[in-house]
Amino acid sequence: MSARIRKIVTHMEDVLIEGGREASPPLRVCTVAAVVRNPWADQGFVEDLRPAILEVAPELGEALVPRMLDLVGGAEAVEAYGKAAVVGTSGEVEHASAMIHTLRFGNKLREGAGGSSFLPFTNTRGGPGCAVMVPLKHKTEEGTRSHFLTTECFIADAPAPDEIVVAIAGATGGRPHARIGDRYQDMEEMDVDQTGARRS
Repeated sequence: MSARIRKIVTHMEDVLIEGGREASPPLRVCTVAAVVRNPWADQGFVEDLRPAILEVAPELGEALVPRMLDLVGGAEAVEAYGKAAVVGTSGEVEHASAMIHTLRFGNKLREGAGGSSFLPFTNTRGGPGCAVMVPLKHKTEEGTRSHFLTTECFIADAPAPDEIVVAIAGATGGRPHARIGDRYQDMEEMDVDQTGARRS
């Protein structure tokens, strides 16, 4: 079983002005999404999802990651990344999750972008034209709030009931004019540990 990709959709935005001020440098955010047939469609409840995951997920990573890196300007240009999946109405949210929550998919993005951070994600159910929302964060610095971003795109005819939209996104920086500090600053000021609990 291989990935039956119906189309690949790309979305790119360059933020030039934010808050009435020039963004210098501009922020580029790129999303690449594959519309793929749900490999478990029309099979009823499938107990073991692993065989299809092993075959389809790596192919999706190989199809999406090089395109995203090319749009952003290469691995060195990527500072933030994330992933998302939306299953059509005949599928389970578990089917969407299966495509992106495997190292065979996630590591394609992490390694391609030179990252180490846990990949933020959404996995939902929706119909044609629904929002495909991809959260992002810094590829190596987990607590860098400037890079907590969300991008979204819409595909007019996807996902069909028997499809899954699988998307990744990359950004060249954080929010223009970011000025709310970060988690590390809070931890130091509040004397808390990584979980947010106060140190004794």
